[in-house]
Amino acid sequence: MTKSAANYIRDNKHILIDSWEKAVNGEISASENTQSLVLRNLLPTLLHDVASIMGRFTDREDFLKNEKCEEIVEKSLDHGRHRAASSQYTVKQIIDEYIILNRILVETLIPQKLFNTDISIIITFCLETSMSHSISSFNDSLQEMREKLVGTLAHDVRNPISAAYFALDVMKLQREEEQFENTRKMAQESLRKSLDLLEGLLDAISVEAGEGIALNFRKSDIVEKVKAVQEEATEIYSNKIKIVCEAEKLITVFDPTAVGRVLENLLTNAVKYGGLDQAITIYVDYNEENVILKVHNHGNPISPKNQKIIFDFLNHSEEQPGKLKSWGMGLTFVKMAAKAHGGHVELSSDHENGTTFFVFLSRHSNKPGKVRSKLNYGE
Repeated sequence: MTKSAANYIRDNKHILIDSWEKAVNGEISASENTQSLVLRNLLPTLLHDVASIMGRFTDREDFLKNEKCEEIVEKSLDHGRHRAASSQYTVKQIIDEYIILNRILVETLIPQKLFNTDISIIITFCLETSMSHSISSFNDSLQEMREKLVGTLAHDVRNPISAAYFALDVMKLQREEEQFENTRKMAQESLRKSLDLLEGLLDAISVEAGEGIALNFRKSDIVEKVKAVQEEATEIYSNKIKIVCEAEKLITVFDPTAVGRVLENLLTNAVKYGGLDQAITIYVDYNEENVILKVHNHGNPISPKNQKIIFDFLNHSEEQPGKLKSWGMGLTFVKMAAKAHGGHVELSSDHENGTTFFVFLSRHSNKPGKVRSKLNYGE
């Protein structure tokens, strides 16, 4: 009977998947925020593997002694990572997914007279193995998200604190009132920025599945923000940092702290990986739909292979781990911030033209107020 049940599962895989998806959408609220293809991501392979395992054994004792369901482990780990990046998913809801699948299989096989104790044991063992690895991956991915968010914030908070410390240190050497006041304002602004980043750090500690950074949108001049970042970076780095911008003002709704951090991260990387003492250029372009911020540097380009994965949030590549990790921490935030602004990021890098990061920010999709951004796996 086990071989007949295995063949039935293979032949009716799409019907089983449709039934499962319908039940999940009706019983698990978080599935409403998950695209159909992502929701189904594990099922075809899992059902195929269950059928294959079922077809290999006719004796229960032989199955329990020899079977480890190794073929379902990798896809189950991937399933957990997807769920960690899906809004509002919890461990309980992952368990519910598997309970529903077990129920669908049982309710489908019984009318066909293809269900007995041996088949029940095989199905349960396979699903429990898959569920265990999926939950483990889900928890590991959530922890990785928190560590990356906290890591990028902790890294970024050092810059304004260092700038404030520098300003306070040189104030005692300044005699002219105007110069003293400018330095005082610089220190005050740097400490204000530090407080904003620390607030974000606290938010990141409590991040849940599918969530990214917290942003505080308000109507402001993005050109003014770019100039402020450029002026501060000029004080820190030896490279010449220039701005190319035709507009005197660009008033739009955005998060000034987040956009400032985006530029700071890109400038830091441009200095670190670009040509020594070569100019770095910030371009501010715009059209009806977007503001486009571009940061260009000369120097060694990013390889085509690394360009494909450099923005991946849960990047597990081992190629040049030190360098990719350093890039990835900042670019993790850059990508999330762009998406949270209704935009996206692009990259162009070659020997002839150098490296340019493009950050597209929507001019019309954002509203004033505090929001938590969404994290989309593999996009």
